[in-house]
Amino acid sequence: MKIKYPSKVSYALVVFVFLVFYGPLIPTLLTKEHQTEMLVALVVLSLLFAFILHLFFGTSYTIEKDKLYIKCGVFKYKPIQVSEIKEVANTKSLLSSPAPSFDRIVVKHGKHDAIIISPKGKLDFASDLVKINPNIKNNVG
Repeated sequence: MKIKYPSKVSYALVVFVFLVFYGPLIPTLLTKEHQTEMLVALVVLSLLFAFILHLFFGTSYTIEKDKLYIKCGVFKYKPIQVSEIKEVANTKSLLSSPAPSFDRIVVKHGKHDAIIISPKGKLDFASDLVKINPNIKNNVG
């Protein structure tokens, strides 16, 4: 069994990152000064912003056999054994994580490990984990 869940993306978060990147440039763009420097800054910021968008829209969570694979753009996390997952629950935490959405869940595993993710269809995601490991405490809802 292999089930892939794309990440949910909060567009408000995308807009916020856009404003943080480009907002400080607006006054200089309006004065039309430092055109060469501004062009270089825009190119560099645009490349960085494109990379962040790739991370946001390239994030996915795959359940395959007894493992949960987390991919965030070009980065891959160490697989989590579903048999080691103790709980899945809703969270409001804003900690940095492979979850480009404010609609997040926390996956608690191992002795004291946890990771925050944001799969589309989080109810189905949690249910699929419980099918593999019925001992998981499912507090997603």
